[in-house]
Amino acid sequence: MSNIGDLPDLPKFTIKAVSSQTGIRPVTLRAWERRHEVLTPHRSDNKYRLYSERDVAILRWLKSRIDSGVSISSAVAEMRGMLRNNIWPDAVPAAPTLIPRQTDIPPQEYAQMLYEALIRHDETAAGDLVREIQTSFDVTTIFTRIFTPALVQIGEDWYHGKIRIATEHFASAYLRGKLLAMFQAYPTRRNSAYIMVGCAETEQHEIGSLMMAVLLRAQGYRVEYLGPDIPLDDLVDYARYEKPSMILLSASLESSAGLLKKAQEKISRIKTPIIFAYGGGAFVRKPALRREVPGEYLGDTLDGAASRVRELVKGR
Repeated sequence: MSNIGDLPDLPKFTIKAVSSQTGIRPVTLRAWERRHEVLTPHRSDNKYRLYSERDVAILRWLKSRIDSGVSISSAVAEMRGMLRNNIWPDAVPAAPTLIPRQTDIPPQEYAQMLYEALIRHDETAAGDLVREIQTSFDVTTIFTRIFTPALVQIGEDWYHGKIRIATEHFASAYLRGKLLAMFQAYPTRRNSAYIMVGCAETEQHEIGSLMMAVLLRAQGYRVEYLGPDIPLDDLVDYARYEKPSMILLSASLESSAGLLKKAQEKISRIKTPIIFAYGGGAFVRKPALRREVPGEYLGDTLDGAASRVRELVKGR
């Protein structure tokens, strides 16, 4: 993660662009500048405010503190205290913009460009593409029509011997890092429905589960992502004390899916009612598995699964 102080201080973004990147309304931004002296933006020849990448990072950091329950005055005081000690906070990862900009490039073309950058191991080009993608599309489109097709094509190329396994691992690790950054960029809403998301025991393929965690957090849920290979007994013991509204586990391998057969039974022993839900490639390829695993199957698609989660949480 980059340090805010290391970012360029060259003024180039208008207040409208900054609002799009940070989610802070222009009227709020002006009020912060006036009341709390958060920033002193550069003025262009036509008197428009211009902000630098460092300014944007400062605003994003302040917003993350506010989203966690800190007041703007306390957040500003916290940052000033750090700067007095010559300490810059780490930059908060950027989430996809809430209002995508117009683009003439279709998602499938971005998917192909991302695929080509990843098989070249070109991290710079891939990073530029991901930033552009995040300002052009909503989260569901990014995942289902860009990231997933690129990864599927890379997986097929590896299977047919067109690329090395090192390239497949690089691409998966790179996009996993981007997904984690996106997940961390969204605020944790303490008063929203609490959902634990992870992978079944022995399951190491976590990209689908991580996408689901990001999508649910983007939709406002309090999501805790637990990662791959979650031992069921340990998870149940943890849930007994944390009391989530829902536990959501995924399995892409049939062997991992089989280990979920007793999940509903064990979770139901917890006094506080908890919804157990599951999904993943194993259940798509072999629908018969759904009859063997009690609980709520969320469906074959990412957006369909998110819709089903909303129905279940609302019903509860």
